[in-house]
Amino acid sequence: MHQRAVRNLARLDTTQARITRIFDAAAGGKNNFLVDKDMVRHFDQVTPALTTAARAVLQFLSRAVHHLAAVEGVDQFLIVGSGVPSGLSAGHRLHDIARRASTSPDLRVVYVENNPMVVTMAQATIEPFTDSVRVVDGDLREIDEMLRDRVIQTFLDWDRPLAVLVLSTHCLDDDEYAHYLVKRLRHAAPNGSFLGLLHTTFDGVPPELLPAIRDMLAMTLPRLAIRSREEVRSLLDGLDLVEPGLVWVPQWRPGGHDLACGDAPHSSGNYCAVARIP
Repeated sequence: MHQRAVRNLARLDTTQARITRIFDAAAGGKNNFLVDKDMVRHFDQVTPALTTAARAVLQFLSRAVHHLAAVEGVDQFLIVGSGVPSGLSAGHRLHDIARRASTSPDLRVVYVENNPMVVTMAQATIEPFTDSVRVVDGDLREIDEMLRDRVIQTFLDWDRPLAVLVLSTHCLDDDEYAHYLVKRLRHAAPNGSFLGLLHTTFDGVPPELLPAIRDMLAMTLPRLAIRSREEVRSLLDGLDLVEPGLVWVPQWRPGGHDLACGDAPHSSGNYCAVARIP
């Protein structure tokens, strides 16, 4: 993992937009570059929804973590590909939400990221101030190596239930590997664990806008994984979905007064689900 982190840092390209940084820029975060902010502006010229959609995603993540900690009693989280969202203010980050919602003194949160900028910033600004959070360099596309990481293996207790939140499914453009990844996580996680999934879709895109969006993605993010509801549902076959099941992100246990995309859930562009691992 260390060698891969060094290699990725050496290859850090500030001239090419990346989807995690684009969402961070859209949500008002700091883990992004000018090229990512420019991409947000380009998308908004086609359809002014990306900024609101990014907020909807962050709100779902916050609600999911709170529910798992407060209602399901989860005190261990493996959060993969969230970007450690810098659009969330201090005290309202995912590990902060888990800490407040959990009654366990043994709460543990591990963030896994493959973006060297995100990893470096999170390690510098989070780890020194809490003993309950670790940030490691890892990639869903290298799931076996990721699960062998020393921190992931030792910081979390793999004999007790945990929640695995898989949020960077945009990189899983190979269907066979995407199904393998879910099965691998199901096999690795102890009984009673949970799997959370977030996935981008074109299902809610108006037909007249779809050609322009496809063309823009082909030029800027050519390997972005886009799946229909049926395709996302197939990834979750055999799992017991927590109510309300597979839905648009604003529809997953909504609460509060500032619900991004609440009036038009499809404009969030993302499905989500939380499932129990038998």
